[in-house]
This record gives sequence, C-alpha cells and structure tokens, in this order.
Amino acid sequence: MAAKKERTIEETFTDLEEIIRKLEGGESSLEEAFQYYEAGMKLVKSCNEKIDKVEKKIIVIEENGENHEL
Repeated sequence: MAAKKERTIEETFTDLEEIIRKLEGGESSLEEAFQYYEAGMKLVKSCNEKIDKVEKKIIVIEENGENHEL
C-alpha cells in the first residue's frame, strides 16, 4: 500500500477555492452545500495546522539563530 502524500498548503488552498466557487454558484442542493461546507471546514483546519507547524519551525530557527550569535 502506497503512503498517502500530504497535500501542500497551496494545493489545500486550491481545493478550498474550488469549494467556495461551488457554494457561491448557488446551484447546489442544500445537502450538497452542507457537504461542501463540511469539506471546506476540514480543509481550513488542515491549513491552520500546517501554518501552525511552519510558525513553530520559524520560531525554533529564530531562537537557534540568536543562540549562535552569543
């Protein structure tokens, strides 16, 4: 079984933009709109988690950089 490749932030944003277009199109049934909303919220959560990881890495890099100057 092949390992599932983690999507990049950019890929996740592209997926989210597509869901937004579908919701804004107004042609979806209420049930479909709810499914799009639910999928979109999962993507937003995923983006937030990825951004948090990047922020933590930046903090570590900055802290390590300051320690090397001493």
